[in-house]
Amino acid sequence: MPPVKPLGDPSQDFLRTQSDPLQAFFRPKNVAVVGATEKEGTVGRTLFKNLLATPFGGTVFPVNPGRSSVLGVKAYPKLSAIPDPLDLAILVTPASTVPDLVGECVALGVKAAIIISAGFKEVGPAGAELERRVLERAKAGNLRIIGPNC
Repeated sequence: MPPVKPLGDPSQDFLRTQSDPLQAFFRPKNVAVVGATEKEGTVGRTLFKNLLATPFGGTVFPVNPGRSSVLGVKAYPKLSAIPDPLDLAILVTPASTVPDLVGECVALGVKAAIIISAGFKEVGPAGAELERRVLERAKAGNLRIIGPNC
């Protein structure tokens, strides 16, 4: 019979008192919206505006290399320029940019990402290759992902 592990051992955390790995999706402290914009009718604007309008207790950072602000909030040219650690990155950019963005998320220690972008395996072999690269990079850093096509 194997020895009993101490109560503080995470593998014996039957009551789930340790941090839930999905908290980054459901209770993030800081969120980056990569592709946030002021252009009417875009998903990037709608997502960013909805996050601003529905306080969740955290900070929302717009990421847009072509703007200094989005809807009156200071924008950042890339994820690595954000001064605070991120729990969640929402990616609303062309599919071709997503693998590198996922790699940047991993490098920065972002816990989770939601990929809104389309244009992956549903469009054929080139898209399937993009999706394979996204998954490869996410797995390398244990980044949890919802998407693509969300």
